Amino acid sequence: MATWNSFAWAIALSGVAAVAAAASPPPKLSPARTAAEAGMVDVATRAPGIEIDMRYAGEDNFTGRRVEGYEAPTCLLLRPAADALAKVQAHLKAEGYALHVYDCYRPVRAVKAFVAWAGDLHEQSTKAAHYPHVEKSALIPDYIADQSGHSRGATIDLTLVDCRHGACQPVDMGTDFDLFDPRAHTEAAQATPAQRAHRQQLVKAMAAEGFANYPLEWWHFTFRPEPTPDTAYDFPVR
Repeated sequence: MATWNSFAWAIALSGVAAVAAAASPPPKLSPARTAAEAGMVDVATRAPGIEIDMRYAGEDNFTGRRVEGYEAPTCLLLRPAADALAKVQAHLKAEGYALHVYDCYRPVRAVKAFVAWAGDLHEQSTKAAHYPHVEKSALIPDYIADQSGHSRGATIDLTLVDCRHGACQPVDMGTDFDLFDPRAHTEAAQATPAQRAHRQQLVKAMAAEGFANYPLEWWHFTFRPEPTPDTAYDFPVR
């Protein structure tokens, strides 16, 4: 488990990165019209046993509806990130666990849809499930940003499932995916020792293959170094 000092350092680095991102120009938009043109691959074809649960391709997400740009529940990542994730899955599988994926590549148009949703303060139908203790007006920028690493094809949202006793079962992480709340911080004080251990199990498994966790969301990881850090993509997920 990370120490308090290491977590504070991670938060500090996150803040520095946020300032740098705000000061730097936005990534250029790729002309790629398909996953193949962008060099992205279907993760499910590379990581046997991985569970794909693309929340934004359906209605079970914080917007309450399918998000623009998600035309199929397919997890796409740039090839280096997909290959690294396959290694994580293989290592976990040997220990009786597996990865359960919520989101992968996210088109720029989907990010714009998130920002538009956050700006509609009259729409509060998912507040109880996704942001019960945070005002919707405060979701930007910590939880919803006008640019997303997901659009660069090397960021992924996921959790662990325990497959040691037959059918795989979700591991208790302390919160659901996309809970916009301090309880979802990777080192949240409200998490029980068992929940913290599960979160650190995921963090360590992902870090072993080059994925860095975002400290405000236990499920959010980015492959480092990013293959195309200055390029965003907007082709639909198919």
